[in-house]
Amino acid sequence: MRFEGIYTPVITPFREDFSIDFAAYAVAVDYLVEAGVHGIIVGGTTGEYYVESHEERVQLLEIAQQRCAGRLPVIFGTGSIDPDESIRLAKAAAERKADAILVATPPYSLPTEHEVAQHILAVDRAANLPVMLYNYPARMGVTMGEACLDEVLSSPNICSIKESSGDINRLHLLMQKYPNLQTSCGMDDQALEYFAWGAKSWVCAGSNFLAEEHVALYQACVVEGNFDKGRLIMAAMMPLMSVLEQGGKFIQSVKYGVTLAGRFAGVTRKPLLGLDEAEKRQLEAVIGTLKATIAKIQKGE
Repeated sequence: MRFEGIYTPVITPFREDFSIDFAAYAVAVDYLVEAGVHGIIVGGTTGEYYVESHEERVQLLEIAQQRCAGRLPVIFGTGSIDPDESIRLAKAAAERKADAILVATPPYSLPTEHEVAQHILAVDRAANLPVMLYNYPARMGVTMGEACLDEVLSSPNICSIKESSGDINRLHLLMQKYPNLQTSCGMDDQALEYFAWGAKSWVCAGSNFLAEEHVALYQACVVEGNFDKGRLIMAAMMPLMSVLEQGGKFIQSVKYGVTLAGRFAGVTRKPLLGLDEAEKRQLEAVIGTLKATIAKIQKGE
């Protein structure tokens, strides 16, 4: 499977009583399809998978597949603190014919690289689908290092990695030592660098509400090879990236961005709390400036 373009880890809209608004979720997926993203990720960090039941996660997958109707690939996240639950989710993905699965390191337990590799291969065997690895050491506590990658690449299903370490040296390592492993940008403020090094996909939460602008960066850098234009677009995006990646309220900010765009995003499940009024005003200003600036760039002004 080729991973090329913008892949959106779609949010999960929760009502005030913390139940899922599945109708609003369907609207969120419809927006992404119509806005031109290249794939949907169900059950990513942005979707708050870690506070959802198995049944909820599977229902979200089913709705995404129904709404995408084969127009976009749907990737199903299998992340869990419980490795057996990851296997159950992988089996559910296979039963429902997801296009691929996202496989992360089990958090908290701090497994060795060999233990991580064995977990990945077990989840892979349960689904027998294309796999995008998910390296996010800040959340998981350990890194998918070279020993882990060397071991798991024995499986032909392992075809991509979402690299969310934030370590630019990891990008250099992946692109040079593992050229056949498709590297996807998973740290939003480094997207330009990833594209410059030859990465062809970006898993970006901000595309939940700024899909066209994220697609514009991909189009400029990867499709057109116009990095002069790409730098201008990325420069316009950097204030948003600072809010998302360094603001400490990543998911809350993404959900408020969706709210500002006129779609229901709802609240976050505990322990996360919403933005305060000052944070909302800051995000509104950043998004407004970003949209106006990128619109001008696209017009050649």
